[in-house]
Amino acid sequence: MTAQTLYIVAVLCLVIAGTEWLVRRSFLRHGGTALMVIIFTAIIANFGLLPTSSTEVDPVPAYDAIFRTVAPLAIVWLLLKVNLRDILRAGLPIITLFLIGSLGTVAGVIAGMALVDGPERIGPLFGPLGGMFTGTYTGGSVNFNAVALRYDVMREGVLFGGASAVDSIMTTVWMAATIAIPRWLRPHWPKSGWRWGGPADAAPGSADRAPDLGVDEDTERVHPVDLALVLAIGFGTLWASQRLEAWTAAVGFPIPDILILTVIALILAQFRAITDLAGSRTLGLFSVYLFLCVIGAHCDVRALADIGPLGLALLVFTFTIIVVHGFITFGAARLLRLDVDIAAVASQANVGGGTSALALARSLGRGDLVLPAVLIGSLGNAVGTFLGLWVARVLPSLLG
Repeated sequence: MTAQTLYIVAVLCLVIAGTEWLVRRSFLRHGGTALMVIIFTAIIANFGLLPTSSTEVDPVPAYDAIFRTVAPLAIVWLLLKVNLRDILRAGLPIITLFLIGSLGTVAGVIAGMALVDGPERIGPLFGPLGGMFTGTYTGGSVNFNAVALRYDVMREGVLFGGASAVDSIMTTVWMAATIAIPRWLRPHWPKSGWRWGGPADAAPGSADRAPDLGVDEDTERVHPVDLALVLAIGFGTLWASQRLEAWTAAVGFPIPDILILTVIALILAQFRAITDLAGSRTLGLFSVYLFLCVIGAHCDVRALADIGPLGLALLVFTFTIIVVHGFITFGAARLLRLDVDIAAVASQANVGGGTSALALARSLGRGDLVLPAVLIGSLGNAVGTFLGLWVARVLPSLLG
């Protein structure tokens, strides 16, 4: 482990500890730990105390490890507390809003590109660029890069680098927004009319409840034996999912490891001896906070200064996407009388991906939305590239 990695992990842990202390003892409790760790880490990174996405040529090893290992472990540990009956209540509404949000992303790309006059200010690659943001705000970075590869956008280093920087900034901004918006809107939101799996007012986290800040108070008395078993389950599930992914690819039917991991964790969660183990909630929450810290660190405002007017055009473009997407998603939820928390998690699954949506579900105190968040995130990865390629093809005909 390098000196840089040790330093980064130490700073991130201090940020989490300091934020939790402040949230418990000051007015920041209204924002919650999840939102505050993003903001504090972004501030620290932009002051140069932590590396950001533009200060390193290669991925920062500590950040890469958190994305590739810690985030999947968080999914395993948090899913060990999942109640399948709660999932039935949340499943269909969140899929509905996710699909509506995907259409909102397409509408936002078209509106944003028209607003900045893409053919003139961005150039011939404005269509592929629109497809890249359609892909990433439906699925994730995999879809962003897939569309970019199809049209060789990487060869335009300034455009691709600027797009990546703006994507990181807007993903961070929207993560913070989807944490805050439900807390602000909940008192004014109509009571959910959804009757999936029972009365709406029986559903966990119904719209008329008070803001649930209890997730920031998650504590457990953990015995070393419980801790050892929970760690073994987490790392063992991660190992098994990677091996099974390789095997399914070898036989010609590849299944993403995140789906395999989810299934294994969900099966394990049905055994009382496993769900009763102390430590999974605490480890899962801490892992989520580490993941959110990295999201904050990737919010590199300084990167935009290097590309001048193009950076401003990209910022306006992506901001328009987010606003249109958010208006359509939350507007649809209100018209359909669906829970504002479900709308926020569905929207975050579009913009930030499954792990971000999971983190949001936990920060809102909605354990019933943890599994749906992961699943619709995988759905986004599955359809994001196709939707992105379609937009890249039709956008020039609409605005050219």
